[in-house]
This record gives sequence, C-alpha cells and structure tokens, in this order.
Amino acid sequence: MTKLTLDDLKNNKKIRIYLEKADAHLAGIGYTEHGLRHANIVGKRAQDILLKLNYKDGDARLAAIAGFLHDIGNMVGRVNHGQAGALLVRAILEDIGMDIEDIVLVMGAIANHEEDTGDPTNIVSASLIIADKSDVHRSRVRNPSLISAALILDNKMDPMSAPGGTTMGFYDIHDRVNYAATESELKVDPIEKSIVLELSIDTRISGVMDYFEIFLSRMIICRRAAKFLGCDFHLIINKVRLS
Repeated sequence: MTKLTLDDLKNNKKIRIYLEKADAHLAGIGYTEHGLRHANIVGKRAQDILLKLNYKDGDARLAAIAGFLHDIGNMVGRVNHGQAGALLVRAILEDIGMDIEDIVLVMGAIANHEEDTGDPTNIVSASLIIADKSDVHRSRVRNPSLISAALILDNKMDPMSAPGGTTMGFYDIHDRVNYAATESELKVDPIEKSIVLELSIDTRISGVMDYFEIFLSRMIICRRAAKFLGCDFHLIINKVRLS
C-alpha cells in the first residue's frame, strides 16, 4: 500500500478541486477562509505538533494528511461537515491506494475535529484539533468592508472610498476577531509538556472578550486534546496569559 505524504495530496487534482469548491461554498455563506491556505497551515501544524512531541514520523504523516483534508466536507454543506468529509476522503484515499488502517485513523480525526461533535481519542485527532482551532489570523478574512475599516483606523484609507461602510460594530464577530489577530503563533514545548497559543489582538478592532465569546468552546476542546497528548494548553493574548 502507498505511504502517502502531504505533498502527494497537494499535487492531487481531485483533492484540490474538492477543497476549492468547499471553500467557495463557505465564501457564499459569508464564512472566513477555509481553503488551501487553511488546509496547508493545519496540515503542517498538526504534523509539527507530533514531531515536536517526539511521536513517530508515521503518526505525524497521518496528522498532516488529516489536517490538510479536514474541511473537505464543506463542499456538501457546513452542518456535520466533519462527518461528511470523513466519508468523502475514504473514497479518495482508497483510490490512491492508502492502507486501510491509515485511512480509518484519518477518517476518525476528520470526523471529530469540531468542538460541538468531536472528541480527541487518538494522537492524530488531538493534533488536528489543536492545529485547526489555533489558526486565528487576519489573513483568513475576506470581508472587504471590514478590511477597509481596519485600514481607516491605521490612517491608510480615506473613509469616503471604503466599500460597504466603515462602522466596526456591524461586522460579523468571527471576521472581527480574526482580523484583529495580527499575529498568531503556536508553541510546543516537549520539555515543559506545554502547548501555547500566543496571539496579538488589535483591540481597536475587536476586544479580548469578543475572542472568548466565540472561541471559548474551541479552547476547551484544545485543552482536552493537549491533555490527550500529555500536555497542558495555555492561551496568551497581548502578552497576558489567560489560561
């Protein structure tokens, strides 16, 4: 059976089309970016988490694959996209010739990456959860009005030329929180057994409490996932440790 790598998936035309269409669906309903950019970051980050914690290369390889494919189910709808994605990747990975035991692990991780329905029950799913939920950054935002408003705050745009208005309070909270995150870094310390998400948030765009309003459940499942990996999970925002 084929030992697939992350690069194999990136070069697969069918997978790229699926991910592009999944992201197009989310763009149509007003969601932040969930396409190839997010897939690449989550795949690489899930792999790095396990490698830094000294897990086997094979486990890290599967984490990278699960991370890259985890949002493919958005192609058929946002609700239960984890479960839909797990079924979609089964056929794809079988066609490529992946070992069935590896396929099952990837399917399980994808099906369990959402905080409302998922559980970290193995190291692949645990690393995927943390990698996915830690991708908070302004590069995910595609709302031109919000971006214009932020530029106005920095005196880089004339308010009269901004599309769609400029009142920050009217924008979707997910957009505001992501656009406020100017820096995002996940730090894994195998000695201290800690996983730390460190964010810099522009509080002119979104307050820290806004972050907790929408991300608290995500941070809780990250804590559970880190515990499964034998680590503590911590959140630092603007150099202040909050958990």
